[in-house]
Amino acid sequence: MTAVVEQLRAAGCVFAEEEADLLAAAARDDGHLAELLARRVGGEPLEHVVGWAEFCGLRMEVGAGAFVPRRRTEFLVREAVALARPGAVVLDLCCGVGALGAAVAAQVPGGVELHAADIDPAALAYARRNVAPYGGSVWEGDLYGPLPESLRGRVDVLVVNAPYVPTEEIDFMPSEARDHEPLVSLDGGADGLDIHRRVAAGALPWLAPGGRLLIETSARQCPSTAAALTEGGLETRVATSEEFYATVVIAAA
Repeated sequence: MTAVVEQLRAAGCVFAEEEADLLAAAARDDGHLAELLARRVGGEPLEHVVGWAEFCGLRMEVGAGAFVPRRRTEFLVREAVALARPGAVVLDLCCGVGALGAAVAAQVPGGVELHAADIDPAALAYARRNVAPYGGSVWEGDLYGPLPESLRGRVDVLVVNAPYVPTEEIDFMPSEARDHEPLVSLDGGADGLDIHRRVAAGALPWLAPGGRLLIETSARQCPSTAAALTEGGLETRVATSEEFYATVVIAAA
């Protein structure tokens, strides 16, 4: 293992010892370990290499070409769980691998009726497995387009982690993200808020009376995200966390 740690350190991995342990645990044998190590040293995200990411204390399946859920998004989950009653209808929109919805479902006593939707079929292959333990349904398509009519007016908690990085700032992201995660999960358009505006414009018909929409944004962009939700007929407030370095706009029907 010493050689593995040394190669990881040489590649710039700050937590080389921890990564070595994870790679060893994921490897079937020494040959497979060498393959995994080569992928990591080559710049692939550790989560893609080992096949899972830790999120809210759960193992979420991920892999090549999928967006890796970020720790800061755990703050959105915390806020959503506080608003979700047992049996609530929860929709994870722009769900990626389904981590948000699965984490909310895991933490609400008595469970929820879980739905997840995304436009990326590669991500949804993982999402189906991540939401399966909670009886979740997965829908493939653009935003609200693929949702069944039976959900209209019934969603109690709508969680959204849509892309919000401005196009011109993609090049400044860490190489693990810009080189190995799909552009559709990163690029939010000219000001980063193209998808936020579309989510806001279409949300109200899907929310139940008193339903809540929670969307992750940045401190810099939150006034614009909140304004879009207000224009969509929702009442908004902003929640922030220094612990997670996270900003979430919470909107009520």
